[in-house]
Amino acid sequence: MVRTDQTAAEFVRLHKAFILHFGAATVLAWATALYAGFHAPWVRNLAFLIDPSSYKVESTWSYLFGFPLLMTVAWVAVLLARDMLFATRLRGHLVAEFAVAGAVGFLMFYLAIDRAVAALRLAF
Repeated sequence: MVRTDQTAAEFVRLHKAFILHFGAATVLAWATALYAGFHAPWVRNLAFLIDPSSYKVESTWSYLFGFPLLMTVAWVAVLLARDMLFATRLRGHLVAEFAVAGAVGFLMFYLAIDRAVAALRLAF
């Protein structure tokens, strides 16, 4: 694969856009989780209160803050590893790679918000 200045500039442009948007999603996920944390009941098994047929045991802390914490770790990793990510690209299609990364980031954001809303439904 030939690396040119044009592909490097395109990578940097897409990386900056991804960092900005994924960082905003991470902040929104934390804000929603913290808001839900103030209003949700703090119990050892919040998953049972939301869905009584569930056999999964999750405390309020892990239920609300698991995905925002995972998003923060992923955001910091992507922020600090720009050069390594450029060197280990899988395909020549930069836009496709960033689209897949964006889809995964959006899925994590959606799951974080969904969990916070489910916990808020218990409080109100």
